[in-house]
Parts: sequence; structure tokens; C-alpha cells
Amino acid sequence: MNISEVFRMAITAIWAHKLRSFLTLVGIIAGVSSIIGVMTGISVIQGTMEREMSVLGSTVFQVQKWLNGPSTRAERIKASKRRPTTVAHADAIRQNVSTVSLVGAEIWSFGHRARYRDKLIDGNLTICGGTPEYGPNNTHNIEYGRTISYEDVNVGRSVVVLGYAIAKELFPWTDPINKQVKIDGHKYNVIGVFEEKKSAFGGGYDNYTLVPITLFQKIYGMKDPNNGGNMRSVNITVRAKSPEVMQDALAETRALMRRMRGLQANEEDDFTIFSSESNIKQFNNMTAGVKQGAFVIGIIALIVAGIGIMNIMLVSVTERTKEIGVRKALGAKRNNILLQFLFEAIVLSNIGGVIGVGIGFILGNIVSIVFGFDVNIPLDWAFIGLAFCTAVGLIFGMWPAHKASLLIPVDSLRYE
Repeated sequence: MNISEVFRMAITAIWAHKLRSFLTLVGIIAGVSSIIGVMTGISVIQGTMEREMSVLGSTVFQVQKWLNGPSTRAERIKASKRRPTTVAHADAIRQNVSTVSLVGAEIWSFGHRARYRDKLIDGNLTICGGTPEYGPNNTHNIEYGRTISYEDVNVGRSVVVLGYAIAKELFPWTDPINKQVKIDGHKYNVIGVFEEKKSAFGGGYDNYTLVPITLFQKIYGMKDPNNGGNMRSVNITVRAKSPEVMQDALAETRALMRRMRGLQANEEDDFTIFSSESNIKQFNNMTAGVKQGAFVIGIIALIVAGIGIMNIMLVSVTERTKEIGVRKALGAKRNNILLQFLFEAIVLSNIGGVIGVGIGFILGNIVSIVFGFDVNIPLDWAFIGLAFCTAVGLIFGMWPAHKASLLIPVDSLRYE
């Protein structure tokens, strides 16, 4: 008896008892769809998060006063007492760290207003005082016009680069280049507009303006009214010359910062260094527990479903005792009977697995439909799910198949 004949007989037996087969499949479908659904949902969010977190680029890291990522209230209070990072630190990194190519400085401020004629953005504007390195270090390109130049920074020129959303709102039908806008009452000449850079999590990548950092310091000063009047801290973006020297650039920058800030060997850093890679790794660590929990729940569901398969197959063996006797009387061997019932359990389990995978993909991608994330189909988890279904069918189908193979033909033929 070949495999195709065994498969045909298994399908015939399953189809002959549709209701019983369906009730058996429910457990398998629930177990697989729960695993695949959660893993797909996490993959959807993870893919979007990794794209968002890659805003710095693969060879760029940031140095700042504040903590990055989840932290306790005590840690945030401790970080707020750190000394600010400054433009002088950025200049020192640019001049002394041989493994870096671009070093930018940024100061961010929120809740500003902009006006062009009768168009007004009131309180929903973010201003970045930055250097020319802002665009390449933050993977944010110019759509038209130009970005700020070193000359703009050196002389504190009143120029501005608008985020895509700001340009669209203030200049819906007009080319904004060389137009005059007012930000908090100060006039700026528009020199460029950034490309659209939507954020699936509502980040304000398009809702801000870039001005020379020297002009920002002149207008708004270095004390932050939103932080108790403390000195503003500069975010320093650093681009390594290549991925190969990324770790060297991180180590050299850290050593320089510690030296400039007078830290002793036994003192911890009073600044934070992070990269897109570290952000992504941190997020993956956060989701690891959720993945493990979903996996355990799914396995428990599959075990319960496997017990159901075993019970149904035992009933099937009892019902088909005479059939087994006839087959043995016609020359079927023990292995033929064993293989038939074992294969039937595996096929039944995998039918539920395929349906569960499909439902899991749909449920997981509801997240992408609702929130506008990228659709994700984690095929690796689909294969893992089907492999577990095969294992469940094999393990829990073994006893009923073994029991069927041991039946004596004479006794089986007399069975009523």
C-alpha cells in the first residue's frame, strides 16, 4: 500500500464523519490560530517599530542627557539632574573621534505657532534648532529647496526648512520656497521642505521645522521654560564612517564624553548613548515575554486538542473493527493498519493546522488594517505551527493506531 492510497483512505474516513472531524479540528484550529495570531500581530508591530526606530540610520548613534526607552520614575528624576550635553561636546567629538564622519547637534522645543498670511498653526509646532548634519543623520531628505548650511549656522541666518505637513498646511496651493513665515512672531525665509515621513505611531516627523541652531539659541535662549528653567540639553547625532567601525566609534565617543565630563573610572556615565540597533533590541526584549506566553498557551491548546484526537481515533477504531478485520483477512499487515490510522490522525491534525494558520494570519493582520501598519506574514511561524500539528497527530494518534494494528482478524470479523 503506497502513501497516496493511505492518504486517500484517510481523507475518505475523515469526510465520512464530517461532524466528528470538525469538532476534533476545533481544538487544533484554536491552538494554532492563537499562536499564529499573536506572532503575526507582534511581527506586524515589530516590523513597523523597527522601521520607525531606524530613523537614525544603521551607522548613526545619539548622545544625550536624557534616558532612552522605558525607565522608572526614580531613574527619570536621576537623569534630570545630569549636566546637559552641549554643542561643545559635539564639536569635540567632530574634531577628536577619528572613526566618525558627521556629527550634528540638535535642540528641540515643542508647542510653538506659525503663520503665513491667514493660515495659522497654533501651538502644535515643533522646532528643531540644528546643524546641516540633521538630514543625513536622521534619514530625512529634502523634497525640494535646500537644507540649512554651515554659513546659515555661522551667521545665525533667519531661514527655515519646513516639515511636509507644515508646508502643506501653510502653503496648500503655493510654492513655499523664498516665502516669509512667522514663527512665534519672528520672520523666517523658507529655504526647503522635507520629504513626507509618516509615522504609524503618530510621531511628528512631518510636523516640525528646522532652523539654524545658533538662531534658535539667540531667540529662545539656553534655558528651557518647560524644564524648570534648567539649561537646555543638546542631542548629538554621530555617524560612524562605516558599519565596521561602529563599535569603535561608540567606544571612542563614550571615552571622550567621560573625559570631558571629568568622570572617574568608578563613576557611571551621566549621559546616554543609543542607536537604532539598541532601540530595536530593547523592543525585541520587551516582546519576548509576550511571544513566550502565546507559545505556551498555544502548546497547551494543542495538547488538549491532541487528547481529543486520540479519543476520536479510539472511537473510530472501535467503529471500524469489522473493516479492520476484513482488511487483515485480505492480507493487510499490522504495519498497513498502523500506518493508515496514524496517517489519518496526522492528516486530521494538519487540516486543522492549515485552517488555524490562515485564521491566525487574518487575526494578526487586523492590527495592520486598523492602525495602517504594513501587512506581515511570518511564514516561519506557519511552518512551526504545522510542524507541531504533525507532532500532535503523530504522538496522540500512535496509541489508537497501535491498538487497531493489534486486532485479531477472526474476532474483528465477528464484531458487532
